[in-house]
Amino acid sequence: MTTIDARIADFYGEYDEAARLHTTATGRLELERTQELLRQYLPPPPARVLDVGGGPGTHARWLVEDGYEVVLLDPVPKHVEQARAYVPGCAAEIGDARDVTLPAHGFDAVLLLGPLYHLADRADRLRALSEARRVVVPGGLVAAAGISRYSLMQDYTVSAGLTPDLLAGEVTEVVRTGSYDGSRGFTVVHFHTSAELAEEAVEAGLTDVRLHGIEGPGWAYVMAAGRCGGQEVAQALVADAVATARLADDQGVFTDASAHILVVGTS
Repeated sequence: MTTIDARIADFYGEYDEAARLHTTATGRLELERTQELLRQYLPPPPARVLDVGGGPGTHARWLVEDGYEVVLLDPVPKHVEQARAYVPGCAAEIGDARDVTLPAHGFDAVLLLGPLYHLADRADRLRALSEARRVVVPGGLVAAAGISRYSLMQDYTVSAGLTPDLLAGEVTEVVRTGSYDGSRGFTVVHFHTSAELAEEAVEAGLTDVRLHGIEGPGWAYVMAAGRCGGQEVAQALVADAVATARLADDQGVFTDASAHILVVGTS
């Protein structure tokens, strides 16, 4: 049975998730780097990919265009309807990352690019990762994204919004615990450290676990440029931000300075 926190359902009922990775420079940076990283690990098409929490089909679309057979699951009915319209050839259904009603070992790769940060309880995140491990083939790829523990602090800083009250309140609480109640501008979310995300993947039974900062440490500068100079100015920084993210990855540093962190492992 698919259940979703009412606060999350309400948020995504109003929020335009379909536009998120296309309308801002930081969104396009996230999309470009996610594609780049996943293409390093995905088996060649026409492998079967399960996109759990795939939203309106943003990633499913380029995967289908690359030649993959994609099944998308999402708990938000609006997202499933959007994915069916946006990604011809993708099977999109209502589904819960914690209880995937599909047979074991049916997919060559499983993606969880949204579910983990909307599962506030660690036990639920481990269930989602374990379900991904169950439905992927032995030795198959599982890739999951988290939001960095430090991204809220960076976000408020570059928007000149880090007031003493915010710093003493929700920002410090997020840095200390990772927990956020969705009271201001977002919804219920858990912010990961890279070490925590890797630990959860290992505890769920994944092996050969690796971490990547998706946007790299330059994402906050891109965001600041967009707010101060507009999206055209910010877009001019994306190529440099991608290059910086690659360099940081090569050196194994600044993973937590990215807005999103990607963990990959095998079953």
